[in-house]
Amino acid sequence: MTNHSETTGPFESNDISGQEPAATSADHATQVTLRTPAELADALPYLLGYRPEDSMVLVALHDHAGRRGRFGGRARLGIPATEEDWEAAARQLARGLVTGSERRGARPERMVAYVCQEPGPGESGRDVKRRLERLAQLMRTECGNLDVPVIEALCLSDGRFWSYCCPVKGCCPEDGSPMGLPGTSVLAAAATYAGIQVRGSLRELRARFQPWETTAALEQEIALDAAGMSLVPRLLDETARQEVAEETLDLAERIIRRYGTAAPVSGAHPADVRDDNLLADDEAAALILGLQDRTTRDRAAAWMEGDEAGPALRLWRALARRCVGPYGEHAAAPLTLAGWVAWSMGDELEAREALAMALAADPDYLFARLLHQACNEGLDPEAVRRCLRTESARRTTPGTKERTDPAPRTALTEPPQTPAPAPAAGIQADDQSAEPGSRTGRQRRRRARNADGDDGRQTARAKGDRRRPADTRPRPSATRTSRPGTRSPITTRTRAVGPGDASAGGARSDAGRPQREGNG
Repeated sequence: MTNHSETTGPFESNDISGQEPAATSADHATQVTLRTPAELADALPYLLGYRPEDSMVLVALHDHAGRRGRFGGRARLGIPATEEDWEAAARQLARGLVTGSERRGARPERMVAYVCQEPGPGESGRDVKRRLERLAQLMRTECGNLDVPVIEALCLSDGRFWSYCCPVKGCCPEDGSPMGLPGTSVLAAAATYAGIQVRGSLRELRARFQPWETTAALEQEIALDAAGMSLVPRLLDETARQEVAEETLDLAERIIRRYGTAAPVSGAHPADVRDDNLLADDEAAALILGLQDRTTRDRAAAWMEGDEAGPALRLWRALARRCVGPYGEHAAAPLTLAGWVAWSMGDELEAREALAMALAADPDYLFARLLHQACNEGLDPEAVRRCLRTESARRTTPGTKERTDPAPRTALTEPPQTPAPAPAAGIQADDQSAEPGSRTGRQRRRRARNADGDDGRQTARAKGDRRRPADTRPRPSATRTSRPGTRSPITTRTRAVGPGDASAGGARSDAGRPQREGNG
């Protein structure tokens, strides 16, 4: 924007979701015209559905039927910590939004750019504005390289905003202009009328999935240790593994019903506290460990719609919060389920954050990676829902033989791979990153030969005849932290999946502790 009194364009109530807005009749569209940088700054939380932090944001503008600057798609990335990465991030952001808009048949004509960051220690908002000026310029340059000009670039920090595009010297205060009070703008009124709610920050949303850091975390860790002692031998036996799956799903169903009948409370944090109080430590431990089995997890994904979806999402959130201490990597399964249910319910924001956290816990978790990609590309989750409905109906049909292979093949699955037997230490997952000829690769080949019967001792251990150490409680190494997603350097990986598994199932083992499934 080169003139601060110029009309930017109408804001339509159907343009909040982050996708390209659907065509609607002008008679039914609520329109708000944004004319100034102050109104654009106030609009950002309503465009995204939350208040961004440490973010670089691009918002597409389209011209339709002679109307100027109708908002289109949005794209956000976290601001890289090092300036050397700014150019690559700006390029990724610009290309991602433009190509995504083109895929949906609406290439943007112009852009509005935002950089949002709170001041660090000893900094002011004015300092942030100056420090991020190069990043804003890189965003403008990358958009210009794609023939999409940026008409306004704003910095939001410390409750104030600055324009990087104002050509009039002395027009904008050096200390920035104050942001309006939340909920007091015309746009806020229009969004409220349209039933649109702005959530808090991404930090607040992620907090609903992060593991406990209170004194209760120790009790939950003890419960996970105890559950692992009893469940690992059973999970290594094919027949007992099916029994564990049924027990896990039955328990999950009972808790979903329990959550569904719980008294409602107001506010996200009070609601999470209520759900935590309704879930016992031993119940959470049994569910967390049971869901490390890929087939069990896929069957649990069927609670995705109707009256079950909301309580199921609450349960997956609660289980993610219970993956404490050295069990942080186990969170990949409940986080992926939470992301899937949120996406199925139409909440793409929570879905993307939950799936991103699942990948942070385990970057090789295939189901989370595929769902995250599909969600980001704006695909329709109905295709996956249809497959899950069909599989659920097949299981409940009288006379249908129960199958041990995973849920039905969809676009979110990989071709089947040859399974190998489980190791004596616990349920693990293949290390697909091992180079040919490496020690891990040689171990995998030896285990594959054992599967053909060359080593009877391995077969006996797989049947549950192996001895367990007296103390199987996980003991973190000196270099290990309890932060979710941290991996021990001594962890080895192999595969423990059933016949026909479409991806590398199983879970990782560390000193006999069952852990999360690796690549499912």
